[in-house]
Amino acid sequence: MNRPEVSIVIPVFNEEAGLDQLFQRLYPALDALSITYEIVFVNDGSRDRSADILEAQFRRRPDVTRVVLFAANFGQHMAIMAAFEHCRGDLVITLDADLQNPPEEIGRVVEKLREGYDYVGTIRRNRQDSVFRRYASRAINSIREKTTRIRITDQGCMFRGYARNVVEMVNVCREVSTFVPALAYTFAKRPVEIEVGHEERAAGESKYSLYSLIRLNFDLMTGFSLVPLQLVSLIGMLVSMFSIAVYVFVIFQRLASRGLSDGIYVVWDRDILEFFLTGLMLFSLGIIGEYVGRIYQQVRHRPRYVVQTILETEEQKQDLSRHGAAAAGASHFVRPSS
Repeated sequence: MNRPEVSIVIPVFNEEAGLDQLFQRLYPALDALSITYEIVFVNDGSRDRSADILEAQFRRRPDVTRVVLFAANFGQHMAIMAAFEHCRGDLVITLDADLQNPPEEIGRVVEKLREGYDYVGTIRRNRQDSVFRRYASRAINSIREKTTRIRITDQGCMFRGYARNVVEMVNVCREVSTFVPALAYTFAKRPVEIEVGHEERAAGESKYSLYSLIRLNFDLMTGFSLVPLQLVSLIGMLVSMFSIAVYVFVIFQRLASRGLSDGIYVVWDRDILEFFLTGLMLFSLGIIGEYVGRIYQQVRHRPRYVVQTILETEEQKQDLSRHGAAAAGASHFVRPSS
């Protein structure tokens, strides 16, 4: 079996309502490109019938379909990491299963990769999200870019393309918690971004709430930068200097005046300043705790994900082994089939 030119990577979590529509559009779109391809689905511990539907699709198209079944839910980015370790294409494209990014746009990403770019990011055009979500996402992206210096305009769009050399570098990393597009960006020599279409969800509902997006960005910033720790140190120094200045000012005011003004400054001294400093201390401890927590997760050396089984032909399995792709090792565990 020859190595396919393109591998399409699709994480799946509770997408039973939209998978048939995805199949109806994805396979014809790839066939129309006249390229050799494979599609690697990763079922991320779905609690609905997604795994059964993916298994049925593998039986219909075993020539170009491979399915990795997780034993539990380990998250979208761990699903992508698993697919990276089991895909064979020279060009790898990640795509969500919800059809918000049209499969018909895959050809544009392939063209950019063929031009020599090793990382192709995408920006959703005419984004079909609420106004609040768009502006919140834009604000968080701006903070993240200034903190990490990783230039990803639309980090919420997982429709991206990676050259084989970038995928191999990502596979070498053994981070327990990571954001795949940002990690890949750090290894890219020629990154580029293009605009792509964006549609309403075909079925189901988004798996990312606003709280999840905030957690994701916080995790991204602490995972790729020491700026939050440095910022806390800087704020601490500034607050210390400000506190000294306030106390000196209060002392002079008390010496120069009596009565009402003295009472006002006593309130400022004992209440407002204490609340402010207490809040600052808790915030600082939270930042430090985030870094300590990441270290704790890493040193436990637990598998990042557990693979229940892999649906693939014998030829695909032999070809993957022949090209030196990662098997079960330090990053994950393959549970024996019962």
